[in-house]
Amino acid sequence: MKKVLVTLLALLVSVALFAQGGSESTGTTVLRMSEVHAEGYPTTLGDYEFARLVEEATNGRIKIEVYSGGTLYDQETGAIEALQAGEIAFARVSASPVASYVSALNTIQLPFLYDSGDHMWAVLKGSVGQEMLDAVQASGSGLVGLCWYDSGSRNFYTKTPVHTPDDLKGLKIRLQNNQMMCDMAAALGANPVTGIGPNDIYSAIQQGTIDGAENNWATYSSKGDYQVAPYFCLNGHTRVPEIVLASEVALSKLSAEDVAIIKDCAKKTMDYQIAEWAKQEEEHKANVLAGGTIAYYPTPAEIKLFQDKMDGVYAKWAGDAESQALIQRIKSTKY
Repeated sequence: MKKVLVTLLALLVSVALFAQGGSESTGTTVLRMSEVHAEGYPTTLGDYEFARLVEEATNGRIKIEVYSGGTLYDQETGAIEALQAGEIAFARVSASPVASYVSALNTIQLPFLYDSGDHMWAVLKGSVGQEMLDAVQASGSGLVGLCWYDSGSRNFYTKTPVHTPDDLKGLKIRLQNNQMMCDMAAALGANPVTGIGPNDIYSAIQQGTIDGAENNWATYSSKGDYQVAPYFCLNGHTRVPEIVLASEVALSKLSAEDVAIIKDCAKKTMDYQIAEWAKQEEEHKANVLAGGTIAYYPTPAEIKLFQDKMDGVYAKWAGDAESQALIQRIKSTKY
């Protein structure tokens, strides 16, 4: 009986170590990272570069396993909840759902806020970007902001042509789980729809649950959505950065030195991921155009029609003095 109890105890210890991602025999800590995008996607490549740098910097003491394609959580909100519970250590998500914990994140993704991608990166690599990451950790959400990744500009893709806001009236458009983005779509006359994961947009359009969605060239291409929604309106309504998050619970089990290494390695992946984004964006653009996508670039006068609909959104989400001051800092950032 004693031998059986000893064996059972050893088994329980092994299971506990496995669940924590640690290995008593090797001294290696294995941490899991969730990614909804597929293998080869620019954010996924950034995740793997992060994992590589951390393993290298810790001489193999810490290994990060990247689970791509939504294999752990098919929606980013699920990954965020798992981070808060300490079930996983890292996740790459859009900044949009994180804004429920840090309202200033809504301000940095306001419609038509940036002049260009270069403008946004001058902001995010500067003091504003670091302040936003610090605010995530200080929010009490259990999340830690590590760095920013690129996701280009977001544009509408639909089953019917869209050139101006009038063309969006009554269309059911899938959006991220972010109220400000829903308000933006509603201001343009569309019917915002949430709760549909990025891997389910294709079938939702195909079945008529929605009439379209909004995203960047890479997602539009890699998910195959262009096959069921061939009209792509390049109005560039928002530039929503991606954010790499860590679990406060997971980091609390590591030494301060290792946490510092993780944060440093994450920052070092930014330029790599941005370059991969730019490269693949051109490839995805060529892919969907060859596949029959009809891309439309609104004229400056048509863009102004979209912008003129945003007064209510700005008043609701950035009407206070603090938000106005942040907008001014962003607008005045040189690039």
